[in-house]
Amino acid sequence: MNTIVYVEMGVHKESYTLCCYTYDRNKVEYKQTIPADYRMILKYMERIRERYESEVRFVCGYEAGCLGYSLYNQLKAHAVECRILAPTTMAITNTNRVKTDRRDAANIARCLAFRTYSEVYVPDEEDVSIKEYIRMRDDQKLMLKKIKQQILSFVLRKGKRFEGGKTYWTIAHVKWLRNLELEGLDKETLSEYLITYEYLVDKIKRFDERIEELAGKENTTKK
Repeated sequence: MNTIVYVEMGVHKESYTLCCYTYDRNKVEYKQTIPADYRMILKYMERIRERYESEVRFVCGYEAGCLGYSLYNQLKAHAVECRILAPTTMAITNTNRVKTDRRDAANIARCLAFRTYSEVYVPDEEDVSIKEYIRMRDDQKLMLKKIKQQILSFVLRKGKRFEGGKTYWTIAHVKWLRNLELEGLDKETLSEYLITYEYLVDKIKRFDERIEELAGKENTTKK
């Protein structure tokens, strides 16, 4: 008969705190802090395996946080069963309110064993890639917002005010910016600002079209 060993991993950027729980022993044990390297987890499990005469099945889990899905994917690539626990759904006993790495790990190990939690959905590689693409688009939008602020500040410092309406960045407003009468280097400065503005507008439009295309493919695949 297989022994199921639940391995909780309290994960941080620089270190992991590990511990085990089994139904038959009904206690959390083999607590250890290791460097933040999935290979150290594999070695830890091998040492635990040697303590049992029967076949051992490991179920690993960690609380959703800074590592995202990276540790999950690393362990799954080595055929290790792994789950990511949604923090707000985990049952926490009153005796465990004081937060320490080891106490966290022990409590989460019990949550893992008794399934008193909800599991975080782990997207596939394509989903992750789409998410990264959207994040990149959002970064460009922040850049566009910044260049808009820089242009408005620049023309205000030059004593220029748009009187063609209360809304900026309309067709009329951009036309007004292009036709502003400035001298020498100021004219060149505004021109460079507007080149960057138009470049970002075009890029974001292209990114949005690509995202719509990706969303259409995803909907078609799910049907």
